[in-house]
Amino acid sequence: MNATLDQLRSAVPGRRILLTGAAIVTMDPELGVLPRADLLIEGDRIAAVGVDLQAGDALVIDVTGTVLAPGFVDTHRHAWEAQLRRIMPDVNDLGEYVTSTLAGIAPAYQPQDMYIGTRLAALTAIDSGITTMLDFSHNSRTAAHSDAAIRALADTGIRGVHASMRPHFGDWDGQWPADLTRLHDTYFAVGGLLTLRLAALATDEVAGPDLAYGEYLARTARDLGIGVSIDAVFGQSSSEAILGWAKQGLLGPDISLIHCTGLTPQAWQAMADTGANVALAPTSDAQIGLESAIPAIDEALAVGIRPGLSIDVEVALASDMFTQMRALHAIQRMRAVNAAYGTGDQPARIGVADVLDFATLQGAASIGLGGVAGSLTSGKQADVLVVRADDLNNMPLNDPIGTLVLGSDARNIDAVFIAGQVRKWAGAVLDVDLAALREDVRASRDRVLRASGSADRP
Repeated sequence: MNATLDQLRSAVPGRRILLTGAAIVTMDPELGVLPRADLLIEGDRIAAVGVDLQAGDALVIDVTGTVLAPGFVDTHRHAWEAQLRRIMPDVNDLGEYVTSTLAGIAPAYQPQDMYIGTRLAALTAIDSGITTMLDFSHNSRTAAHSDAAIRALADTGIRGVHASMRPHFGDWDGQWPADLTRLHDTYFAVGGLLTLRLAALATDEVAGPDLAYGEYLARTARDLGIGVSIDAVFGQSSSEAILGWAKQGLLGPDISLIHCTGLTPQAWQAMADTGANVALAPTSDAQIGLESAIPAIDEALAVGIRPGLSIDVEVALASDMFTQMRALHAIQRMRAVNAAYGTGDQPARIGVADVLDFATLQGAASIGLGGVAGSLTSGKQADVLVVRADDLNNMPLNDPIGTLVLGSDARNIDAVFIAGQVRKWAGAVLDVDLAALREDVRASRDRVLRASGSADRP
C-alpha cells in the first residue's frame, strides 16, 4: 500500500480515502464479488463501491493484490475470560467449564481484571479481522465491573456490543438488571461504536431462575429499547422455554438465541415464525459437547434462519472467525455427504459463500446491526478488511471468497478499518504497547488464579 500511516491519521475529519485495484467481496446481494474495483470511504461510512471511481481530493491507496471484505462479526464471546486462554483445551463437558471457570475462577475477578481480559479479547479480534464483537459479559459483579468491560471495548476502537449479565455464582452487588439503566444513560444514549444488550440464559438449570429469560427480563430490555442475547439454548428444556416465550410474545427480531443444539422441530418453527435470530458457536458446540455437539446449521436453514457465528469461550477454543467458518463448513458438508452416502441422493451442502455470509452480513443482522455493518454497501459504516491475496499461502488469487474462507488467516490481514478509522496497518494492530499488555495480562492471570485457589493448574 502506497499511503503512509501518518497520511491516514493526519487527514481532516470527514476525509475521503479511496482504496483502488482490489478484488472486492461486498457481501451485498446486489453487488456480489467485483474482480477488480475501488472502494471510497468518506468519514466513517462507505461512500461508493465500483469500478474506476473518481478520486477527487481523496487519499488514494493502491491495494492491488488484495481482497477487500467486510469485517467479521462475532455474535457471542465471553471476553473477560481472555487471560485464561486455553487453560482447559480438552474440556470434557459444559459442567467442567461451569465448575472450573464460572464457579471457581470468575468470583476472583476484580474490575481491572475485567478490563484487561476484555481489552485483550477485543484487540485479538481486530487482529484477526473481527470488527464487531458482542461481549457476553456475564461476570458483572459490581457496577465497576461493568464499567471496566465497557471502557475496554471503547479503548480498543472495536465496534463493541456489551451484553450485560450478572455472574452465575459467588458474591455480587445485586445491581443487575437495574444497573442497565445507568449503563444505557452513561455510555450508550448518544450512539457511536458501542451498543448495549441484555444477556440472559434460556433456563434456570445452570444458575437459578433470576438469569432465565422471561417476562421480567424481556420487559427490562424493551423499556430500554435494547435487544436480548440468550445463551445456553439447547435441549428439551430450552425447546419448552422457546415455545413458552412464543406464546407470551417474548420472541422476535430483537432476540438472539445462542447455540441452539438439540432443539425440537417445534421450537425451531416458533423461532422462524417470530423472526428470532440465531448465533451458532461451531467449535464450542463440537469441542465442549453441548447437547448433540453438532452445530445446528441444518436445523436453522431448514426453517429459513441464516445464523451468525461466534467464538464463545477462549478458555478452550480458538479466538478467530476463520476457524469458525472452516469448522462449520467441514462439519456441515461431512454430515450432508454422510447422510446421502449409499442412497443415490445428492448431498445438500453449504458452500464458502454461505459461511462468509454467516460471519458477516447475517452476524450483523442477528445482533441488531444489519443496517450498520456486515457488507460493503454504500451508506454503511466503513468496517473494511484489506487481505493480502499474493502472500505465500494465498497466491495465486483464483476465487476471492474461497481465499478468504479457506486460505487466509490473521497474518494476511494487512489493514483493518472500523468506522473509517485504521485499527490495523501493515499487518500490525495499532496503538498497542505489546510489552505492557503482556505484563498486564500475565499479572492479571496470576492474581485471579491465586485468589481462586487455582494457581496450581497447568
